[in-house]
Amino acid sequence: MPTNPALALQRAVVAHLRADPNLQLMLGGPHVYDEPPPNPRAPYVTVAQIETRDWSAGGGRGAEHLMTLDVWSRKPGRTEAQTIVGAIDDRLDDADLQPDGHRIVNLRTLFWTALPDPDGKRTRGLVRLRAVTEPL
Repeated sequence: MPTNPALALQRAVVAHLRADPNLQLMLGGPHVYDEPPPNPRAPYVTVAQIETRDWSAGGGRGAEHLMTLDVWSRKPGRTEAQTIVGAIDDRLDDADLQPDGHRIVNLRTLFWTALPDPDGKRTRGLVRLRAVTEPL
């Protein structure tokens, strides 16, 4: 039975980011989460959203995914968040990920930004990715 392509992509992205020594240095460890632990220590990255659409063509199944990652920083200004989202872009844009049971056809960063969180205590970075996958 094929695995859910969005879940397979999410797991592959999280594992790929956690394995990056440069990103671990910036985050103070492998602090990339689907769901963060209670009271996580900033900075850290979370999977905020994955939207999946049918992308079947030529008789084969496929899926298009729009994935948003949140970067959370407690430092004033946008420098830390922008530095981390840049590292995520470097690590993921056109990366050769191997999601379980699927093949990445295309993986691109669409955009990123950093903005003050409404709580006034944090800065939030957003990274939006687009991936197309096919089952193996």
